[in-house]
Amino acid sequence: MEDLSAGTVVASAGFAAGILFGATANRTNFCAMGSLSDIVFMGDFRRFRAWLLAMAVAMIGTQALHGFKVIDIYQSIYLTANFGWLGAIVGGLSFGFGMTLAGGCANKSLVRIGAGNLKSVMVIIIMGIFAYMTLRGLTGLARVEMENLANVDLKQSGLDSQGMADMAAAVLGADTDWARWVVTAVFAAAILAYCFKDAEFRASPGNIIGGLIIGALVPLGWWITGILGYDDFEPAPLASFTFVAPAGESIQYLMTFTGSTINFGVAAVGGVIAGSCLTAIATKTFRVEAFTDAADMIRHFAGAAIMGIGGVLSLGCTIGQGITGLSTLALGSVIALLSIMLGGFIGLKYLEEGSLGGAIRRPGK
Repeated sequence: MEDLSAGTVVASAGFAAGILFGATANRTNFCAMGSLSDIVFMGDFRRFRAWLLAMAVAMIGTQALHGFKVIDIYQSIYLTANFGWLGAIVGGLSFGFGMTLAGGCANKSLVRIGAGNLKSVMVIIIMGIFAYMTLRGLTGLARVEMENLANVDLKQSGLDSQGMADMAAAVLGADTDWARWVVTAVFAAAILAYCFKDAEFRASPGNIIGGLIIGALVPLGWWITGILGYDDFEPAPLASFTFVAPAGESIQYLMTFTGSTINFGVAAVGGVIAGSCLTAIATKTFRVEAFTDAADMIRHFAGAAIMGIGGVLSLGCTIGQGITGLSTLALGSVIALLSIMLGGFIGLKYLEEGSLGGAIRRPGK
């Protein structure tokens, strides 16, 4: 290990963690978009509770790592004082709507690639291209203009970050560390109580295991980048699981391998695909699937493009903001998560109604 660079260690560990993520998501059918679909069309909340369980586990683990000074979550992209409320709303709504057209969110598409789904290959490629365009390319100009127009500098209000623990401490005049434990306990306890009060969820071990493992992998990601990635000269950026921007970076890495450096996100993307593939082969569920017709292809392509743009605007996806970002107790992550869910519900009703107007008028019916 001493002969390996911090970047190589982080990439190797990220790939291994990604394998576990992909295998778990494949085996337990963990899927945020699928959980919303279950609610809308079947009234089944079990997969939704698995998603919430992952949030609670990730939150507890992340805050414990920070509280015991193992990592500094203020080094992540989620806790800056630059509060991008508009990007969280517009990006979240866009991502949520796009994932319904594409048949799944970013992590589900990666899992499906591993299981042989060719439609998901195209979804990830298009999503990755549009994500990278929004990060550094053509549509990035519009993103920067929107941020300059709407982003709020919280330092002008005396806050150093958009963390809800910091905000609670400022309002109550309390110690930030004390406020952090209280906020974490309140949120985590409420989520866990909601999850396990349901008898059907308690009787579904697959959903419980999926939520526990996926949730635990988020603090593991922080530990990999924050501890294994520590280097006096070139420390790895503090990061954990998210899949929209890393999909674009993965495409770039594949094209410019000799001049590129792999990071945690790129390695995790590859790991998720590999883990899902190994699981699909082992369980004999590997199936090659293609588009059924031109309409199916157009719908997936449009959804992928919208996901790519929306995921960058909102700083993450159902995993990147819904679990990883939320684990930092960032207010922007809460706004993005709620926007993704609303966009997802609208998208599902749009598919059912065949009309965007009808979907918006009746998002909860």
